Amino acid sequence: MYQATMMQATIYANRLSRFRSKLAAGTMYTISGYDVARCAQNFKLTDSPLMIRFNDSTAFDELAEPVSPLPEEGFRFRDQSELIGLANTSTQLPDIVGEIIAVKSNVSDTPGEKSRLMETIKLDKDSTVTLSLFESQAEAFHKRLEDMHGDPRVVVATSINPKMIGGGLFLNATSGTHVYFDKETKPGEDYFYKLVARDNGVPSAAPLLKGYAKVETLTISELISFVASAQPQDIDFVCTGRVVRLDVDKGWCYVACAKCSKKLQRTVSALECVRCSNPNAVGVLRYRLELAIADSTAEGTFVCFDGVMTKLHNLRASEAGQMLAVEGENPEDMIVPPFINDMEGKTLTFQVRVSAFNFTAHHQTFTITRILKEHERIPAPDFVGGNNEDDNNLGGGGHVPVRNDSREGSSGPDKKADGPPADTAVEKSSRSSTSAAKKARVV
Repeated sequence: MYQATMMQATIYANRLSRFRSKLAAGTMYTISGYDVARCAQNFKLTDSPLMIRFNDSTAFDELAEPVSPLPEEGFRFRDQSELIGLANTSTQLPDIVGEIIAVKSNVSDTPGEKSRLMETIKLDKDSTVTLSLFESQAEAFHKRLEDMHGDPRVVVATSINPKMIGGGLFLNATSGTHVYFDKETKPGEDYFYKLVARDNGVPSAAPLLKGYAKVETLTISELISFVASAQPQDIDFVCTGRVVRLDVDKGWCYVACAKCSKKLQRTVSALECVRCSNPNAVGVLRYRLELAIADSTAEGTFVCFDGVMTKLHNLRASEAGQMLAVEGENPEDMIVPPFINDMEGKTLTFQVRVSAFNFTAHHQTFTITRILKEHERIPAPDFVGGNNEDDNNLGGGGHVPVRNDSREGSSGPDKKADGPPADTAVEKSSRSSTSAAKKARVV
Protein backbone atom coordinates (compact mmCIF):
# COMPACT_ATOMS: atom_id res chain seq x y z
CA MET A 1 0.00 0.00 0.00
CA TYR A 2 1.42 3.36 -1.01
CA GLN A 3 1.55 6.20 1.44
CA ALA A 4 -1.81 8.00 1.79
CA THR A 5 -3.66 5.45 -0.36
CA MET A 6 -7.09 4.93 1.17
CA MET A 7 -8.72 1.48 1.09
CA GLN A 8 -11.70 0.13 2.93
CA ALA A 9 -11.34 -2.83 5.27
CA THR A 10 -13.81 -5.47 6.43
CA ILE A 11 -13.89 -7.40 9.70
CA TYR A 12 -16.58 -10.06 9.88
CA ALA A 13 -18.75 -10.23 12.97
CA ASN A 14 -17.18 -13.45 14.25
CA ARG A 15 -13.80 -11.69 14.49
CA LEU A 16 -14.97 -8.26 15.60
CA SER A 17 -14.54 -8.92 19.34
CA ARG A 18 -10.87 -9.63 18.77
CA PHE A 19 -10.13 -6.33 17.02
CA ARG A 20 -12.80 -3.94 18.35
CA SER A 21 -10.76 -2.66 21.31
CA LYS A 22 -7.90 -1.69 18.98
CA LEU A 23 -9.98 0.34 16.54
CA ALA A 24 -9.66 4.07 17.15
CA ALA A 25 -9.97 6.85 14.58
CA GLY A 26 -6.68 8.65 13.95
CA THR A 27 -4.49 5.83 15.30
CA MET A 28 -1.74 4.34 13.12
CA TYR A 29 -1.12 0.58 12.94
CA THR A 30 0.99 -2.07 11.27
CA ILE A 31 -1.12 -4.75 9.62
CA SER A 32 -0.02 -8.10 8.19
CA GLY A 33 -1.46 -11.50 7.35
CA TYR A 34 -4.65 -10.20 5.73
CA ASP A 35 -6.64 -11.03 2.61
CA VAL A 36 -6.95 -8.64 -0.30
CA ALA A 37 -10.24 -8.83 -2.19
CA ARG A 38 -11.73 -7.01 -5.11
CA CYS A 39 -13.99 -4.28 -3.80
CA ALA A 40 -17.69 -4.83 -4.43
CA GLN A 41 -19.13 -2.43 -6.97
CA ASN A 42 -22.02 -1.50 -4.68
CA PHE A 43 -21.76 1.17 -1.94
CA LYS A 44 -18.01 1.77 -2.28
CA LEU A 45 -16.37 3.80 0.49
CA THR A 46 -13.14 4.55 -1.42
CA ASP A 47 -11.97 4.84 -5.01
CA SER A 48 -9.62 1.87 -4.65
CA PRO A 49 -10.62 -1.26 -6.64
CA LEU A 50 -9.30 -3.43 -3.78
CA MET A 51 -10.19 -3.90 -0.13
CA ILE A 52 -8.54 -5.45 2.94
CA ARG A 53 -10.25 -8.33 4.71
CA PHE A 54 -9.13 -9.39 8.19
CA ASN A 55 -8.74 -13.14 8.83
CA ASP A 56 -7.66 -15.38 11.71
CA SER A 57 -3.98 -14.76 10.91
CA THR A 58 -4.17 -10.98 10.78
CA ALA A 59 -1.77 -9.09 13.05
CA PHE A 60 -2.95 -5.58 13.88
CA ASP A 61 -0.72 -3.54 16.20
CA GLU A 62 -0.65 0.14 17.08
CA LEU A 63 2.39 2.25 16.19
CA ALA A 64 3.24 4.49 19.13
CA GLU A 65 5.89 6.52 17.26
CA PRO A 66 5.37 6.23 13.49
CA VAL A 67 8.38 7.10 11.35
CA SER A 68 6.36 8.65 8.52
CA PRO A 69 2.89 9.78 9.70
CA LEU A 70 -0.07 9.27 7.38
CA PRO A 71 -2.86 11.83 6.95
CA GLU A 72 -5.45 11.62 9.72
CA GLU A 73 -8.34 12.50 7.39
CA GLY A 74 -9.41 11.14 4.05
CA PHE A 75 -12.66 12.39 2.51
CA ARG A 76 -14.29 11.98 -0.89
CA PHE A 77 -16.35 15.14 -1.24
CA ARG A 78 -18.82 15.41 -4.12
CA ASP A 79 -20.71 18.46 -5.36
CA GLN A 80 -24.38 18.47 -6.35
CA SER A 81 -23.86 17.51 -10.00
CA GLU A 82 -21.64 14.59 -8.97
CA LEU A 83 -24.17 13.49 -6.34
CA ILE A 84 -26.93 13.53 -8.98
CA GLY A 85 -24.72 11.36 -11.19
CA LEU A 86 -24.28 8.85 -8.35
CA ALA A 87 -27.94 8.89 -7.26
CA ASN A 88 -29.83 5.59 -7.46
CA THR A 89 -26.74 3.81 -8.82
CA SER A 90 -25.78 2.20 -5.46
CA THR A 91 -22.13 2.35 -6.55
CA GLN A 92 -20.55 4.78 -4.06
CA LEU A 93 -21.14 6.25 -0.61
CA PRO A 94 -19.54 9.71 -0.97
CA ASP A 95 -18.93 12.51 1.56
CA ILE A 96 -20.26 16.08 1.63
CA VAL A 97 -19.32 19.37 3.28
CA GLY A 98 -21.63 22.36 3.47
CA GLU A 99 -23.50 24.94 5.52
CA ILE A 100 -26.37 23.82 7.76
CA ILE A 101 -29.48 25.83 6.93
CA ALA A 102 -32.21 24.10 8.96
CA VAL A 103 -32.92 20.97 10.99
CA LYS A 104 -36.25 19.17 11.45
CA SER A 105 -36.48 16.49 14.10
CA ASN A 106 -39.16 14.26 15.59
CA VAL A 107 -36.82 12.87 18.26
CA SER A 108 -38.73 12.55 21.53
CA ASP A 109 -38.95 10.41 24.63
CA THR A 110 -42.13 8.66 23.47
CA PRO A 111 -41.62 4.88 23.71
CA GLY A 112 -41.82 3.10 20.36
CA GLU A 113 -41.56 6.31 18.35
CA LYS A 114 -39.09 5.99 15.48
CA SER A 115 -36.57 8.81 15.59
CA ARG A 116 -35.87 10.68 12.38
CA LEU A 117 -34.05 13.91 11.62
CA MET A 118 -33.76 15.89 8.40
CA GLU A 119 -31.18 18.63 7.85
CA THR A 120 -31.02 21.06 4.95
CA ILE A 121 -27.46 21.68 3.77
CA LYS A 122 -26.23 24.34 1.36
CA LEU A 123 -23.37 23.13 -0.81
CA ASP A 124 -21.14 25.25 -3.03
CA LYS A 125 -22.83 27.35 -5.74
CA ASP A 126 -25.80 27.85 -3.37
CA SER A 127 -27.34 24.45 -4.20
CA THR A 128 -29.18 22.79 -1.30
CA VAL A 129 -29.72 19.14 -0.43
CA THR A 130 -31.60 17.31 2.33
CA LEU A 131 -29.82 14.74 4.49
CA SER A 132 -31.98 12.33 6.53
CA LEU A 133 -30.73 10.45 9.61
CA PHE A 134 -32.59 7.65 11.37
CA GLU A 135 -32.91 6.04 14.79
CA SER A 136 -29.71 6.23 16.91
CA GLN A 137 -27.97 8.54 14.44
CA ALA A 138 -30.88 10.98 14.54
CA GLU A 139 -30.95 10.86 18.34
CA ALA A 140 -27.19 11.45 18.60
CA PHE A 141 -27.36 14.40 16.17
CA HIS A 142 -30.34 15.90 18.04
CA LYS A 143 -28.59 15.56 21.41
CA ARG A 144 -25.42 17.19 20.10
CA LEU A 145 -27.44 20.19 18.93
CA GLU A 146 -29.19 20.47 22.28
CA ASP A 147 -25.90 20.28 24.19
CA MET A 148 -24.13 22.94 22.10
CA HIS A 149 -24.05 26.55 23.31
CA GLY A 150 -24.62 27.80 19.77
CA ASP A 151 -25.77 26.39 16.47
CA PRO A 152 -23.05 24.90 14.23
CA ARG A 153 -22.63 26.38 10.78
CA VAL A 154 -20.71 23.70 8.90
CA VAL A 155 -21.33 19.97 8.64
CA VAL A 156 -19.18 17.20 7.19
CA ALA A 157 -21.10 13.95 6.58
CA THR A 158 -19.45 10.76 5.38
CA SER A 159 -20.69 7.64 3.56
CA ILE A 160 -24.05 9.02 2.50
CA ASN A 161 -26.40 7.37 -0.01
CA PRO A 162 -27.70 9.80 -2.69
CA LYS A 163 -31.21 9.29 -4.10
CA MET A 164 -33.31 10.98 -6.76
CA ILE A 165 -36.94 11.02 -5.57
CA GLY A 166 -39.65 12.86 -7.45
CA GLY A 167 -37.00 14.68 -9.48
CA GLY A 168 -35.20 16.00 -6.37
CA LEU A 169 -31.87 15.01 -4.82
CA PHE A 170 -32.02 13.58 -1.28
CA LEU A 171 -29.30 12.06 0.86
CA ASN A 172 -29.73 9.22 3.37
CA ALA A 173 -27.32 8.40 6.15
CA THR A 174 -26.00 4.82 6.22
CA SER A 175 -24.66 2.71 9.07
CA GLY A 176 -21.18 4.03 8.20
CA THR A 177 -22.11 7.73 8.29
CA HIS A 178 -20.18 10.03 10.64
CA VAL A 179 -21.13 13.67 11.18
CA TYR A 180 -18.66 16.41 12.13
CA PHE A 181 -19.40 20.06 12.93
CA ASP A 182 -17.49 23.28 12.23
CA LYS A 183 -13.77 22.88 13.06
CA GLU A 184 -13.78 19.19 14.01
CA THR A 185 -12.17 18.41 10.64
CA LYS A 186 -9.68 20.32 8.48
CA PRO A 187 -12.10 20.65 5.50
CA GLY A 188 -14.85 21.74 7.89
CA GLU A 189 -12.56 24.35 9.44
CA ASP A 190 -11.61 25.71 6.00
CA TYR A 191 -15.28 25.91 5.01
CA PHE A 192 -16.15 27.59 8.31
CA TYR A 193 -13.62 30.38 7.81
CA LYS A 194 -14.78 30.80 4.22
CA LEU A 195 -18.28 31.48 5.52
CA VAL A 196 -16.93 33.87 8.15
CA ALA A 197 -15.03 35.78 5.48
CA ARG A 198 -18.15 35.96 3.33
CA ASP A 199 -20.30 37.26 6.18
CA ASN A 200 -17.64 39.54 7.66
CA GLY A 201 -17.85 37.63 10.89
CA VAL A 202 -21.57 38.27 11.44
CA PRO A 203 -23.29 35.12 12.75
CA SER A 204 -26.46 33.79 11.13
CA ALA A 205 -29.57 35.58 12.36
CA ALA A 206 -31.86 32.53 12.06
CA PRO A 207 -31.21 29.70 14.51
CA LEU A 208 -31.60 26.11 13.44
CA LEU A 209 -35.01 24.56 13.94
CA LYS A 210 -34.58 22.14 16.84
CA GLY A 211 -38.19 21.75 17.93
CA TYR A 212 -40.23 18.66 17.33
CA ALA A 213 -41.99 18.52 13.97
CA LYS A 214 -45.56 17.41 14.64
CA VAL A 215 -48.03 16.20 12.02
CA GLU A 216 -51.41 17.79 12.73
CA THR A 217 -54.82 16.75 11.44
CA LEU A 218 -56.67 19.43 9.44
CA THR A 219 -59.90 19.62 7.52
CA ILE A 220 -59.56 20.49 3.84
CA SER A 221 -60.95 23.95 4.56
CA GLU A 222 -58.31 24.50 7.25
CA LEU A 223 -55.61 23.28 4.85
CA ILE A 224 -56.66 25.77 2.18
CA SER A 225 -56.85 28.58 4.76
CA PHE A 226 -53.41 27.69 6.10
CA VAL A 227 -51.64 28.23 2.76
CA ALA A 228 -53.61 31.44 2.25
CA SER A 229 -52.56 33.03 5.56
CA ALA A 230 -49.38 31.39 6.94
CA GLN A 231 -45.75 32.17 6.11
CA PRO A 232 -44.14 29.95 3.42
CA GLN A 233 -42.71 26.79 4.98
CA ASP A 234 -42.33 23.03 4.56
CA ILE A 235 -44.76 21.14 6.77
CA ASP A 236 -46.92 17.99 6.79
CA PHE A 237 -50.60 17.56 7.64
CA VAL A 238 -53.08 14.69 7.73
CA CYS A 239 -56.51 14.98 6.09
CA THR A 240 -59.48 12.69 5.53
CA GLY A 241 -61.86 13.02 2.63
CA ARG A 242 -63.85 11.29 -0.10
CA VAL A 243 -62.59 11.07 -3.68
CA VAL A 244 -65.34 12.83 -5.61
CA ARG A 245 -63.74 12.63 -9.08
CA LEU A 246 -60.55 11.81 -10.97
CA ASP A 247 -59.04 14.35 -13.35
CA VAL A 248 -58.31 11.74 -16.03
CA ASP A 249 -58.04 14.42 -18.74
CA LYS A 250 -54.53 15.03 -17.40
CA GLY A 251 -53.71 11.35 -17.61
CA TRP A 252 -52.68 8.83 -14.98
CA CYS A 253 -49.00 8.33 -15.89
CA TYR A 254 -46.05 9.86 -17.67
CA VAL A 255 -42.76 8.69 -19.20
CA ALA A 256 -39.92 9.71 -16.88
CA CYS A 257 -36.16 9.73 -17.22
CA ALA A 258 -34.78 6.56 -15.66
CA LYS A 259 -31.94 8.60 -14.15
CA CYS A 260 -33.52 11.78 -12.74
CA SER A 261 -37.29 10.94 -12.82
CA LYS A 262 -38.17 14.14 -14.71
CA LYS A 263 -40.75 13.94 -17.50
CA LEU A 264 -39.18 13.23 -20.88
CA GLN A 265 -39.85 15.35 -23.95
CA ARG A 266 -40.83 13.50 -27.13
CA THR A 267 -38.96 14.24 -30.33
CA VAL A 268 -39.59 12.76 -33.76
CA SER A 269 -37.63 9.59 -33.08
CA ALA A 270 -36.57 9.58 -29.43
CA LEU A 271 -37.19 10.73 -25.86
CA GLU A 272 -35.13 13.65 -24.59
CA CYS A 273 -34.30 14.54 -20.98
CA VAL A 274 -33.77 18.28 -20.65
CA ARG A 275 -32.36 18.04 -17.10
CA CYS A 276 -29.76 15.40 -18.03
CA SER A 277 -29.11 16.96 -21.46
CA ASN A 278 -29.64 13.51 -22.96
CA PRO A 279 -31.30 13.43 -26.40
CA ASN A 280 -31.74 9.63 -26.21
CA ALA A 281 -32.84 9.05 -22.64
CA VAL A 282 -34.18 5.77 -21.31
CA GLY A 283 -37.80 6.18 -20.21
CA VAL A 284 -39.76 4.47 -17.45
CA LEU A 285 -43.47 4.75 -16.82
CA ARG A 286 -44.49 6.47 -13.56
CA TYR A 287 -47.82 7.31 -11.96
CA ARG A 288 -49.17 10.85 -11.71
CA LEU A 289 -52.84 11.23 -10.86
CA GLU A 290 -54.84 14.32 -9.95
CA LEU A 291 -58.02 13.80 -7.93
CA ALA A 292 -60.61 15.98 -6.24
CA ILE A 293 -61.15 15.13 -2.57
CA ALA A 294 -63.84 16.66 -0.38
CA ASP A 295 -64.89 16.53 3.26
CA SER A 296 -67.75 18.27 5.01
CA THR A 297 -65.90 21.60 4.92
CA ALA A 298 -64.45 22.03 1.41
CA GLU A 299 -63.06 20.41 -1.71
CA GLY A 300 -59.44 20.45 -2.86
CA THR A 301 -57.31 19.15 -5.73
CA PHE A 302 -54.62 16.67 -4.77
CA VAL A 303 -51.96 14.81 -6.73
CA CYS A 304 -50.52 11.32 -6.12
CA PHE A 305 -47.14 10.43 -7.57
CA ASP A 306 -45.48 7.14 -8.34
CA GLY A 307 -44.41 5.98 -4.88
CA VAL A 308 -47.81 6.55 -3.27
CA MET A 309 -49.75 4.88 -6.09
CA THR A 310 -47.40 1.91 -6.32
CA LYS A 311 -47.69 1.26 -2.59
CA LEU A 312 -51.48 1.73 -2.60
CA HIS A 313 -52.17 -0.69 -5.45
CA ASN A 314 -49.11 -2.93 -5.13
CA LEU A 315 -48.54 -2.55 -8.86
CA ARG A 316 -45.95 -0.52 -10.74
CA ALA A 317 -47.07 1.86 -13.47
CA SER A 318 -44.99 -0.07 -16.01
CA GLU A 319 -46.81 -3.30 -15.07
CA ALA A 320 -50.18 -1.61 -15.39
CA GLY A 321 -49.11 -0.20 -18.74
CA GLN A 322 -48.15 -3.64 -20.06
CA MET A 323 -51.62 -4.97 -19.25
CA LEU A 324 -53.29 -2.11 -21.14
CA ALA A 325 -50.78 -1.59 -23.94
CA VAL A 326 -52.06 -1.13 -27.48
CA GLU A 327 -49.58 -1.39 -30.34
CA GLY A 328 -48.56 2.01 -31.66
CA GLU A 329 -50.17 3.92 -28.77
CA ASN A 330 -48.17 6.23 -26.52
CA PRO A 331 -48.25 5.10 -22.86
CA GLU A 332 -49.66 8.45 -21.70
CA ASP A 333 -52.66 7.98 -24.01
CA MET A 334 -53.66 4.58 -22.64
CA ILE A 335 -57.03 4.13 -20.97
CA VAL A 336 -57.17 4.56 -17.20
CA PRO A 337 -56.69 1.23 -15.40
CA PRO A 338 -59.83 -0.09 -13.65
CA PHE A 339 -58.18 -0.09 -10.22
CA ILE A 340 -57.58 3.66 -10.55
CA ASN A 341 -61.16 4.30 -11.61
CA ASP A 342 -62.25 2.34 -8.52
CA MET A 343 -60.65 5.02 -6.30
CA GLU A 344 -63.59 7.34 -7.03
CA GLY A 345 -66.08 7.30 -4.17
CA LYS A 346 -63.62 5.93 -1.60
CA THR A 347 -62.77 7.75 1.64
CA LEU A 348 -59.05 8.16 2.25
CA THR A 349 -56.93 9.33 5.17
CA PHE A 350 -53.73 10.75 3.76
CA GLN A 351 -50.65 12.79 4.58
CA VAL A 352 -50.11 16.03 2.66
CA ARG A 353 -46.79 17.73 2.08
CA VAL A 354 -47.06 21.51 2.04
CA SER A 355 -44.00 23.22 0.55
CA ALA A 356 -43.05 26.79 -0.28
CA PHE A 357 -44.61 26.35 -3.73
CA ASN A 358 -48.06 25.93 -2.16
CA PHE A 359 -47.85 29.52 -0.92
CA THR A 360 -47.38 31.00 -4.41
CA ALA A 361 -49.97 32.23 -6.88
CA HIS A 362 -49.16 29.28 -9.16
CA HIS A 363 -50.30 26.76 -6.56
CA GLN A 364 -53.12 24.54 -7.78
CA THR A 365 -52.67 21.15 -6.10
CA PHE A 366 -51.53 19.58 -2.83
CA THR A 367 -49.15 16.63 -2.96
CA ILE A 368 -50.16 13.44 -1.16
CA THR A 369 -47.07 11.72 0.27
CA ARG A 370 -48.76 8.80 2.02
CA ILE A 371 -52.16 7.12 2.14
CA LEU A 372 -52.83 5.58 5.53
CA LYS A 373 -54.46 2.21 5.90
CA GLU A 374 -57.11 1.67 8.55
CA HIS A 375 -54.73 0.11 11.10
CA GLU A 376 -52.06 2.79 10.72
CA ARG A 377 -51.76 5.64 13.22
CA ILE A 378 -51.08 9.23 12.25
CA PRO A 379 -47.43 9.26 11.11
CA ALA A 380 -44.42 11.24 12.13
CA PRO A 381 -43.12 13.76 9.56
CA ASP A 382 -42.35 12.04 6.27
CA PHE A 383 -38.60 11.81 5.79
CA VAL A 384 -37.26 10.89 2.42
CA GLY A 385 -36.25 7.30 1.88
CA GLY A 386 -35.25 4.76 4.49
CA ASN A 387 -32.12 3.22 5.84
CA ASN A 388 -32.59 -0.15 4.22
CA GLU A 389 -29.91 0.38 1.59
CA ASP A 390 -26.54 1.00 3.12
CA ASP A 391 -23.16 -0.61 3.12
CA ASN A 392 -24.06 -3.99 4.61
CA ASN A 393 -22.96 -5.83 1.48
CA LEU A 394 -19.58 -4.22 1.08
CA GLY A 395 -17.83 -7.56 1.25
CA GLY A 396 -17.65 -9.43 -2.00
CA GLY A 397 -15.64 -10.16 -5.07
CA GLY A 398 -12.79 -12.59 -5.65
CA HIS A 399 -10.18 -12.99 -2.93
CA VAL A 400 -6.46 -12.49 -3.43
CA PRO A 401 -4.92 -13.93 -0.21
CA VAL A 402 -1.90 -12.33 1.44
CA ARG A 403 -0.82 -14.46 4.38
CA ASN A 404 2.13 -15.21 6.64
CA ASP A 405 1.44 -18.95 6.78
CA SER A 406 -0.12 -21.76 4.76
CA ARG A 407 -3.05 -22.58 7.03
CA GLU A 408 -6.57 -22.91 5.62
CA GLY A 409 -7.62 -19.54 4.22
CA SER A 410 -10.03 -18.09 1.75
CA SER A 411 -11.03 -21.44 0.27
CA GLY A 412 -11.09 -23.35 3.56
CA PRO A 413 -13.79 -23.87 6.20
CA ASP A 414 -13.36 -20.35 7.54
CA LYS A 415 -14.58 -18.90 4.28
CA LYS A 416 -17.87 -20.74 4.62
CA ALA A 417 -18.61 -18.69 7.69
CA ASP A 418 -17.53 -15.42 6.09
CA GLY A 419 -19.24 -15.39 2.75
CA PRO A 420 -19.33 -16.90 -0.72
CA PRO A 421 -16.35 -18.97 -1.92
CA ALA A 422 -13.61 -17.16 -3.75
CA ASP A 423 -13.10 -17.30 -7.48
CA THR A 424 -11.12 -20.52 -8.00
CA ALA A 425 -9.11 -19.17 -10.92
CA VAL A 426 -8.07 -16.12 -8.93
CA GLU A 427 -7.08 -18.28 -5.97
CA LYS A 428 -4.86 -20.54 -8.08
CA SER A 429 -3.14 -17.73 -9.91
CA SER A 430 -2.37 -15.66 -6.81
CA ARG A 431 -1.73 -18.10 -3.97
CA SER A 432 1.69 -16.78 -2.99
CA SER A 433 2.54 -16.20 0.65
CA THR A 434 4.20 -13.08 1.93
CA SER A 435 5.47 -11.71 5.20
CA ALA A 436 5.04 -8.11 4.15
CA ALA A 437 3.59 -5.86 6.83
CA LYS A 438 1.68 -2.73 5.86
CA LYS A 439 1.20 0.51 7.72
CA ALA A 440 -2.32 1.87 7.92
CA ARG A 441 -4.38 4.51 9.72
CA VAL A 442 -8.03 4.01 10.65
CA VAL A 443 -10.00 6.99 9.36
